[in-house]
Amino acid sequence: MSSSYMLLVVEKPKDRRSRPAGEGQDRMNRMVRWGESLTARGVLEASNSLRSHDDAVRVQVKDGRRSLLDGPFAESKEMIGGYFLLNCASRDEAIGIAGECPAAEWATIEVREIGTCAD
Repeated sequence: MSSSYMLLVVEKPKDRRSRPAGEGQDRMNRMVRWGESLTARGVLEASNSLRSHDDAVRVQVKDGRRSLLDGPFAESKEMIGGYFLLNCASRDEAIGIAGECPAAEWATIEVREIGTCAD
């Protein structure tokens, strides 16, 4: 039985901001090609790059009152730069695929199994 795993690309916000445009485009091209190879292998369910947390907003509801906090989030040392949702036979397979990710050269790839609300 297979399970779904999310590979989260965790990177430092300052690294993304300081990267030259050409280097950023090269990295993106490598990631797109890698995603295409995962599709060809039949394991990719979805993937996307996420914009910087400079444009993000955090929403909380406490005691019935909603509060919003606009980015950038100064206290954040890391941000989620993108994700890959995989269907794998095992956790070991998901970890192996994470080790092939080009972004592992400049970021951390966090592997998380998709759970249920009861997990």
